[in-house]
Amino acid sequence: MRFCFRYARSNISSCLTIFNYCAHNNRLHLSLTRSVSQFCQQIFFKSALTQPLNLDSSHCYSVFNALPCHYVIDVRSDTLSLPTSEMRRAMFAATLGDDIYREDLNVLKLEQKSAQLFEKDAGLFIPSGTMSNLLAIMAHCRQRGSEAIVGDLSHTFLYEQGSAAQIAGVQLATIQNKTDGTFCLEEMQRKMRPHDDSLQPVTSLVMVENTHNMCGGKALPLQWLDELAAICKTKENTNRKSIALHMDGARVFNAAEHLNESVARITREFDSVSCSLSKALLAPVGSMLVGSETFIAEARRLRQALGGSMHQCGILAAAAIGNLRSPNFSVDLHNVHSNILLIYMANPKITANNFAKRLSLVTERELKDNVIVDEKEKGKQGIQLKVSSRNWPYVRIVLYNQIADRDVDYIIKKIEYVIREYDGACESL
Repeated sequence: MRFCFRYARSNISSCLTIFNYCAHNNRLHLSLTRSVSQFCQQIFFKSALTQPLNLDSSHCYSVFNALPCHYVIDVRSDTLSLPTSEMRRAMFAATLGDDIYREDLNVLKLEQKSAQLFEKDAGLFIPSGTMSNLLAIMAHCRQRGSEAIVGDLSHTFLYEQGSAAQIAGVQLATIQNKTDGTFCLEEMQRKMRPHDDSLQPVTSLVMVENTHNMCGGKALPLQWLDELAAICKTKENTNRKSIALHMDGARVFNAAEHLNESVARITREFDSVSCSLSKALLAPVGSMLVGSETFIAEARRLRQALGGSMHQCGILAAAAIGNLRSPNFSVDLHNVHSNILLIYMANPKITANNFAKRLSLVTERELKDNVIVDEKEKGKQGIQLKVSSRNWPYVRIVLYNQIADRDVDYIIKKIEYVIREYDGACESL
């Protein structure tokens, strides 16, 4: 149990540090720990809880999470999903071999099953989706001075540490993503470099993301994917240069569910596809990369160079085989395609980080207002909601297998309460 208290003007912080140390080392009985925890909230944080709401204060008291008695719902990402009991049993009983020698039967089975599912020639088990995308870039862009075209809101461009340039030596050219995750195909075609101009990089790859994380989990339309492929596969459209297509399909199974199509159909025209096993598919670790035999052979070789080859990794592969209205917030429910929901900050005075911080707090007032879970035997538990926020104009909620229907009800209850709180504060300004 840990406390976080900022801007303390006394020795309270030191007292809590000592208390944390004692509790951590089991020197205090659990009931006493809870009693002291509740006492600290009522006494030390009472003034903070009774202060009028500050919409965007950096001097925020972090009360939450001092108490072990609140109900936590963590919807920051579906990477928090956990293996099922069947998957855990499969991991425990897995027959292991050395994948470096291609002798781990579970890995071989997973790679074969993935290739068949996507109707590709071969598959490769990768530790992470970031590495999987990087391997695709490296395998497709073998010529020095290569360039890959990506959307400006793509995970590869924003959240993979610039590894295309840092490690692969590949330049990324960006196109503005539309709200549905697509981008302008005419602009893409204009960005394709002439193959015989020695002054320019060589366009070797186009990458798309499906579903599109930063566009609210949108599933890319099949018609748009077909039009994209028609351009990239016709040399008259690409300055007489073969251009590969890669799909970052971290959540492509969510797209398949929304479109009511197979993943093989969605990725039919793509030379390679990366698929996460550790999100909606619930495996603890790993991604799959699928493509042609030649492509996968090169990716396997490059995986070794990146330190991504694992020995007895069959233990991991075994798991994978098997209506609110507010003037200050908005949700585009019509465009919700999958397990990702975005709540936008319509009021510029409200930041996503502060809204997320407030959702993670449990105040004395909301307990009195019965913003609690419906489990009477556990006492009066508040709802601590963890959502994802950065420097975005929205917070992100991602559902996954362990989030039950009752948890969704609690999420709605908490968000409605906090939004009404913000609306009341805004009206009083």
